[in-house]
Amino acid sequence: MLEVLKNHTINKLGNDLDNLDEVISNFTYIRTKRNEQLLQQGEICKYVYFVAKGCLQVYVHDKDFNETTRDLVIEDNWCSELISFGSGNPANENIRTVEPCELFAIDRRSFQTMMETIPQFDKVYKQILEASYANSVYRINTFVSLSALDRIRWLMHNRPTLMTRLSSKLIASYLGINKDVFSRLKAKL
Repeated sequence: MLEVLKNHTINKLGNDLDNLDEVISNFTYIRTKRNEQLLQQGEICKYVYFVAKGCLQVYVHDKDFNETTRDLVIEDNWCSELISFGSGNPANENIRTVEPCELFAIDRRSFQTMMETIPQFDKVYKQILEASYANSVYRINTFVSLSALDRIRWLMHNRPTLMTRLSSKLIASYLGINKDVFSRLKAKL
């Protein structure tokens, strides 16, 4: 699995490979089971995760403890509660495994040290931030203007693997649709 992280990092850095082994050595390999809680709302986020295999859910609970999914993070992507990770303040979101996962985690101190000492890592971090921001803004802006049926079509077009590997309840939460409505509309497609 270490090769997955190395290849991802090489793809992000291009030919600028100085210090690659040092960067990789700062990550810890983690193997999880399904439904393991990696971060609980109110805790301080201590890690950024690279998903080598599996799927993570980033979600919040409303006052009635209903769950809303902000993101579903699959292989070859990064996941964290970046506001808490960067500031050291309590997290506003939860992160859990949806499937058994193979992850690479880097803690805050190692992350900051690499940002200060390895210029290429700063480039990777900026890419993580930009991708996270772009994904969130695009999804919010898109979902505001789409009907429930169009959201399902969007997911089928833009992230089709999620439809076959995740539960209808989880997908409905991600799309902001009641799970019964989701099942009814999905049957029409």
